[in-house]
Amino acid sequence: MTKLDEEFEEIYPKIYAFFYAKTGNQATAQDLSQDTFYEAFKNIASFNNQSTLSTWLFSIAINLLKKYYRKNKYEQSLMQKLSVIPEADVPSLEGVTEIKEDTKLLLHHISKLDEASRENVLLRIYGELSFAEIGSLIGKSENYARVTFHRLKLKIQKLMEVTL
Repeated sequence: MTKLDEEFEEIYPKIYAFFYAKTGNQATAQDLSQDTFYEAFKNIASFNNQSTLSTWLFSIAINLLKKYYRKNKYEQSLMQKLSVIPEADVPSLEGVTEIKEDTKLLLHHISKLDEASRENVLLRIYGELSFAEIGSLIGKSENYARVTFHRLKLKIQKLMEVTL
């Protein structure tokens, strides 16, 4: 079993959750997750160990998501799509466990953030990336990613308290 195979077992659920949070669609999240690993297997020779394998895989995932948005002319309606998660798209028992109401509320509040803030939160929560990895992906320092996430977390917590 290669390192990429082992990493696949560990990170696939994180990448799927990232895509699901970004698109709100189970089938699209599955397709994009599979495409991410297909691209990784195809281009493993280009992995130069300057970052972790997880960071490299998430950079592929982010690029595929951008390509998906461009291809489907979806960027303008992204906020609208993320702000309302249709009941029909709640994952089945065979898939990911059912999204609870507080998680839906959390995703709703995350969707109200600007693009950079949303990216920071989703990479940390669903991607479970370190602040160093997030900083690397967004082109900022580790400290910037850490402080920004902390401020966003406090902001979302206050919004959640008001809503509940």
